[in-house]
Amino acid sequence: MTAYTCPSLARTSALALCVASVALSKLPVSMRLLKRDPSLPSEAPGSAGAGAGAGARGRPENYISRDALGADRGGRREGPTCPEPGPGPARMASPADGNTEAGVFPLSCVVQQYAWGKTGSSSEVARLLASSDPSVQISEDQPYAELWMGAHPRGDAKILGSQKTLGQWIAENQDCLGSKVKAAFHGKLPFLFKVLSVETALSIQAHPDKELAEKLHLQAPQHYPDANHKPEMAIALTSFQGLCGFRPLEEIVAFLQKVPEFRFLIGDAAAAQLQQSVGSDSQAVASALRRCFSQLMTSEKKAVVEQLDRLVMRISQQVCAGNHMEDVLGELLLQLHQEYPGDIGCFAIYFLNVLTLKPGEAMFLEANVPHAYLKGDCVECMACSDNTVRAGLTPKFIDVPTLCEMLSYSPSPSQDRLFHPARSQEDPCLSIYNPPVPDFTVMKMEVPGSAAEYKVTALDSASILLVVQGTVTASTPTAPAAIPLRRGGVLFIGASESVLLRLTVPEDLLLFRACCLL
Repeated sequence: MTAYTCPSLARTSALALCVASVALSKLPVSMRLLKRDPSLPSEAPGSAGAGAGAGARGRPENYISRDALGADRGGRREGPTCPEPGPGPARMASPADGNTEAGVFPLSCVVQQYAWGKTGSSSEVARLLASSDPSVQISEDQPYAELWMGAHPRGDAKILGSQKTLGQWIAENQDCLGSKVKAAFHGKLPFLFKVLSVETALSIQAHPDKELAEKLHLQAPQHYPDANHKPEMAIALTSFQGLCGFRPLEEIVAFLQKVPEFRFLIGDAAAAQLQQSVGSDSQAVASALRRCFSQLMTSEKKAVVEQLDRLVMRISQQVCAGNHMEDVLGELLLQLHQEYPGDIGCFAIYFLNVLTLKPGEAMFLEANVPHAYLKGDCVECMACSDNTVRAGLTPKFIDVPTLCEMLSYSPSPSQDRLFHPARSQEDPCLSIYNPPVPDFTVMKMEVPGSAAEYKVTALDSASILLVVQGTVTASTPTAPAAIPLRRGGVLFIGASESVLLRLTVPEDLLLFRACCLL
């Protein structure tokens, strides 16, 4: 059957292509899309699928070839497999039907109601939850911050229709992870898959590398509960704003000149050193930047509150007078001060890049990169760890000395912080976000509603599949009954298992799949 062509996806950078191509050279084809039978209901009005069909014309250089993705089950190349999360608490086929034996089953996932989350039905987390299970009652005054899809001890998903958790099932069926993943990660799922709905800013933070994580865990296990690193990636579902990495020095120097309250906390000597380091070698730049950032973060609380109050009053007066204050990030500064009055983290916007991601755009947060999520909804995947070093915009434990010591003081433009997916040459509906860490990879699938079915092919890794949009039934060669999946559904897929998704409603599908590609 002729392959259907999806609408074009986001462009991929050469760097992302190189990373993804090397890592994916051992993997099987992930998906195959079939055209919808003309006798089935026509595509919904306004469906994006109406513009599909470009075929191979204009394919970007960053397409990933069929060989890079590998073959389907039977001719599969050796490599780790990732379990995919099953649907949330929707009413679906029970594990008693035999799906757990097949290694493909739906999940009921944990919702975290942190105070920074969006409330009620304004939260994408809540909307996904309610859609997957119409019996769920959403409390409009409660935050729905995170949906955890995985086997983390603090939020282990349950197998739908069973009291057994995913972590327990994996412990009893470790081959579901795939041979390489099982060996490399000692029989445990190496990633945690999430959906986040952010209303107020999360803390200014960074995550340690493995060496530092082991040290911090030994020194303060109450604050650093494990010895693992925590690289993470955020892929926007809606407009998503965050801080990520240090700005170019020229931008920081400009803020030191435009914002006297900021310069007061840094001090003239440190500010002068930073200005002199513009155009110098990376070591001189890092030294000057470290001095300035440390000077700010170790400022006395009284001085921070005084200077922040002055800045807020000055910006507020200018705004009331009808003046725009974009040149000093006035709107963002007022927003953060309202959320965290008197907090040192409000000044961090003058050091860090402000990114606003469009849906499908991503940022990767490797070890030692300062960052903070500010607002919006995203899919997030990370290594399975709780280690976070914080320094502002939070009521939680703050460890300023560790943060200032560990950070990577490498300034770069905001566009360099974007992480571009690679596109599959064989499956134009598939985009692959493959970061330079072994713990996880995320695949995004955009399937037009005019398709009859879509094949999720086997990997040598366990994976978790999230339905963000669309309605399907999922069937496998080994399962006795099809599993209905709708928006918010989460499916665990064991290594070497393929899944055929049949579209039951002619609307576009948006799927995300987390796995581990060793």
